[in-house]
Amino acid sequence: MKIVIAEKPSVGRELAKVFGATTRKDGYIEGKGYSFTWAFGHLLQLAPPQDYGFIGWRKQHLPMLPQKFKLAIRKIKTKDGFVEDPAVRKQLDTIKRLFDEASEIIVATDAGREGELIFRYIYYYLKCKKPFKRLWISSQTDEAIKDGFRNLKPGTDYDTLFNSAHCRSESDWLVGMNATQALSISAGNRTVLSLGRVQTPTLAMICARFLEIKNFVPQTYFQISIQLVKDEQTFKAVSISNYKEKEEAEKLFGLIEDVQSGFTNGGNITAVEAKPRKEPPPLLHDLSSLQQEANKKKGFTADQTLNLLQNLYESKLVSYPRTGSRYIGDDVFAGVPDLISKFTDHPDFGKQAQFLQTTKLNKRSVNAKKVTDHHAVLPTGEQAYGLSSDKQAIYDMVVGRMMEAFHQECLKEITKITIQSGLTFIANGTVIRSAGWRSVFNETDEDKKDEDNAALPKVAVGEQLPITEKSLLEKQTKPKSMYNEASLLKALETSGKEIEDEELRYAMKDSGLGTPATRASIIETLITREYITREKRNLVPTIKGLAVYDVVKDKQIAQAELTGQWEKRLEEIRSGASVKVFKSEITEYTKTITQELLIAGASISGKLEDQKLEKA
Repeated sequence: MKIVIAEKPSVGRELAKVFGATTRKDGYIEGKGYSFTWAFGHLLQLAPPQDYGFIGWRKQHLPMLPQKFKLAIRKIKTKDGFVEDPAVRKQLDTIKRLFDEASEIIVATDAGREGELIFRYIYYYLKCKKPFKRLWISSQTDEAIKDGFRNLKPGTDYDTLFNSAHCRSESDWLVGMNATQALSISAGNRTVLSLGRVQTPTLAMICARFLEIKNFVPQTYFQISIQLVKDEQTFKAVSISNYKEKEEAEKLFGLIEDVQSGFTNGGNITAVEAKPRKEPPPLLHDLSSLQQEANKKKGFTADQTLNLLQNLYESKLVSYPRTGSRYIGDDVFAGVPDLISKFTDHPDFGKQAQFLQTTKLNKRSVNAKKVTDHHAVLPTGEQAYGLSSDKQAIYDMVVGRMMEAFHQECLKEITKITIQSGLTFIANGTVIRSAGWRSVFNETDEDKKDEDNAALPKVAVGEQLPITEKSLLEKQTKPKSMYNEASLLKALETSGKEIEDEELRYAMKDSGLGTPATRASIIETLITREYITREKRNLVPTIKGLAVYDVVKDKQIAQAELTGQWEKRLEEIRSGASVKVFKSEITEYTKTITQELLIAGASISGKLEDQKLEKA
């Protein structure tokens, strides 16, 4: 009997359905020579400190550095405390029996780092020695599943993937358990103050931005705006200089003569620049970019988007969701024309699908070297019907982005006119000559400046244009915006570096905080810990979060770049880099941060007391 193990029951049932296995048993389905069983996500986790003899939270235990990590069954909270989940124990017993009887084991957990970890922890906990093969697919369509089973990979091909996942798991335990206990103990053990390898630098980013905004002192400045006319078309121009003092601005404002005062040669055109600009289409979506778009357009949280996308994947409508790649290879691109043709009747994208069948497709998102474990998110072409409004919204973002990514460039004309009238003024104008990919959603450029005119008249150097209106503008400098989920996800990709360029930001993804698959859970963890809260769409730190940040802000545990470098190292382990060196570095770091926090945590007690009084 061939035993197939999936990550969750719903996937196990779908795999069984493809193979025509219909006999339902307790914890598995069998038929046609196969038995399909499943986990419930992480059945096993690294054992808690008490399993190594570290009973209670005591300073003398720290740092806790187990010589060899143990695996423990996932626990649930009851009135008697945390106990083994009986459902997990039962399922593990079922899996063990099936493994013992197996002629062949096929791993069908999600094809990624965490999916590999889920299986390997089960495999090693059950002390199974049988060889296994790996199902590695990017889509849950029947054909993709069958093709994957025809091309199973040796399980050993994914040993380095497991090494990467295991190192991540152990480093999170070492840093999280020790840092949390050290800070909580030094703060008087009044409450659990959770810290973590990824959650703490993420909290630091949110708190630092919040305090920067809170302490921001706006500066008033003045600009002068004029309105000119040519061939009955009016346009505006703004002074190139800002003025700190109102008196200076008013004096200069008075020197500008307008047509009402009898001066008909108000504006002298000194320079005209008209440059064509080609705006390439956006790259295909990975999980993170889709989460950002869904947050901007629909207000979905990162976790909501992941769950909706996962459901679409399990419904065979989109490819693998937890991908960190925004590219596809030439093999996948070969099927894109046929894929696009399946959407010619789509109510929103039908016309674009028809157009794309008549033109050469843009290949900006085609680069096999930039495809890691899975390619970018694509629709599968399976018919979608009866979707909820939220699922439909996410599905349409995937389909729409496919149309955009393979569409033509957007052709613009950027015009800049320099005008002299006592002062130097600039008029900017942007005209879209050919919308290209922007016609898919009919959206304008979000980064377009407020001072831009939709279009400018044809003018020549030396022309004198009448000024029909002039205005003295009082403005204030503005702070950066609070982090929302879209902007935080964007910042996490680059360890907090503000990089707008799409491809450069993508190139830094291996140095980002967390992974596309884990960033949603990081945000939810910070909310669960009561470190941050959602206020409308913004992520705002609580008093508790700010108190923790105040203690750790100068410590390495709060440094985004350090954690980003660790994430890069984990990817290098995936490619065969040394596990031993990484573990040694994490161990030394754990010793350092534990001692730092044992000393520093006392200062947090008063702040937490203030928080309690404020709530009361």
